[in-house]
Amino acid sequence: MRIWLFIAAVTGGLAVMLSAFGEHLLAGRIPFANFTTFANATRYQMYHALAMGLAALAARGGATRMAKRSALLFLIGILLFCGSLYGLAFTGIRMLGFITPFGGLTLIAGWVVLAMAALKLEDR
Repeated sequence: MRIWLFIAAVTGGLAVMLSAFGEHLLAGRIPFANFTTFANATRYQMYHALAMGLAALAARGGATRMAKRSALLFLIGILLFCGSLYGLAFTGIRMLGFITPFGGLTLIAGWVVLAMAALKLEDR
C-alpha cells in the first residue's frame, strides 16, 4: 500500500498548491460563484486525499483488499468530483456539472468500503 500512501500525499500536496493558487491568483479575477466552486473542489480534494492515506494505512491482514478498493474509489471520486468542479470553475461549461454527482457517489462508496475494511481489521 506504499503506492497508495504516495498517491495520497501527492494528491494532498496538489490540493494545498491549488488552494494557494486560488486564494492568491484567482480571488477577484473570476466570478465569485466560480471561485466558490474552485474552493469547494480543493477542500474536497484534501479531505479525500487524507481518506486515501487512511485507507492505505488500514491495508493489512484481512482488510487489505477492501482498503485498496477504498483508496481506488477515493482517487476516482477525486478525479470525477473535483475534476468536474475545477473544469466548471475555469470554463463555466455547465454540462460538467453532470459529472459531479457520479464523483460524489464514488467518494461515498469509498467511505462505505473503508468502513467495511475497518470491520475486517484485527485488534492487536
